[in-house]
Amino acid sequence: MKKSILSIIIFTITLVFSNEIVAQKFPELDKSPMDAASYPSSYRVSDKKVKVIYSRPQLKKRSIDKLAPAGKVWRTGANEAAEITFYKDLNFGGKEVKAGTYTLFTVPGEKEWTVILSTAKNVWGAYFYKDSEDVVRVSGNVSKSNEPLEAFSITFEGEGDDFNMYLGWGTTIVTVPVKG
Repeated sequence: MKKSILSIIIFTITLVFSNEIVAQKFPELDKSPMDAASYPSSYRVSDKKVKVIYSRPQLKKRSIDKLAPAGKVWRTGANEAAEITFYKDLNFGGKEVKAGTYTLFTVPGEKEWTVILSTAKNVWGAYFYKDSEDVVRVSGNVSKSNEPLEAFSITFEGEGDDFNMYLGWGTTIVTVPVKG
């Protein structure tokens, strides 16, 4: 009986201390959470043509111009600059692009945005952007949406090898055609 009680005490002490030792402190959800978009967009399709990883800033009663000023290079999201991976050689906005991973920058404008693919890697914001690292610059046409988007969003839509990349925020929609 003494052995049983001693075993229970040792087990209880071990359980209490082991929980404290392995307890982790995880960070709260980021204010601009990271997200991904791909084409084809179905998660069940493993043969993707393109995928972009980006963080999603929110307007929170601010203007797009305050967060992504017109005429200035923007990281295309929040936190780290967005990264876009092409799994095949593609035509992006009318220009040929080799398969690979690039940093995605944009220059917002009223009627069009300049969309930039750069060789820069592991970039925080656009603070160290260098145009000498540009692979291509293409124009994205701007249109307006009836329903505003609070969080910056990227999506791809189309059929087969012809699709568009859409950047949306507020009532601004930027479209870049892609052919693969």
